[in-house]
Amino acid sequence: MFDDYENSYATADAGASLTFPMQCSALHKNGHVVIKGRPCKIVDMSTSKTGEHGHAKVHLVAIDIFTSKLYRKLEDLSPSTHNMDVPIVQREDYQLMGIDDGFLNLMAEDGSLKDDVKLPDTDIGQQLQDKFEQNMLLMVTVVSAMGEEHVLAFKEVPQN
Repeated sequence: MFDDYENSYATADAGASLTFPMQCSALHKNGHVVIKGRPCKIVDMSTSKTGEHGHAKVHLVAIDIFTSKLYRKLEDLSPSTHNMDVPIVQREDYQLMGIDDGFLNLMAEDGSLKDDVKLPDTDIGQQLQDKFEQNMLLMVTVVSAMGEEHVLAFKEVPQN
């Protein structure tokens, strides 16, 4: 009876969101917020009262967490009672195992492998490649938010 129906699913996730809403007045400096569709870190914020019957406004100044050195600061002005999206930002450390065709071969602490993170085309990427070619043991910090993953830092691990 049900053999005529074919199920097809576009995704296999549990419907988890990449962001969550937070009232503007609850945001804080060094926290995260989405401005113009980009995950950002708040570098400055101020609250001002506008007039006798006006509502308090929150002025946010933020920097894109992935392209902070490449682009200008982003700004937003919203009522303090307005909800803004906050990105879910995750940091994970991996050991660098290799570099192959512009992609990093990484190993997590539990031994699982990851090979879908691009070598950054910034100074960090060049430094990472140089140190790896010198046979240094490196730990790479991968930050992910809103479906993007980028290497934002790395450190040398002392070898015994």
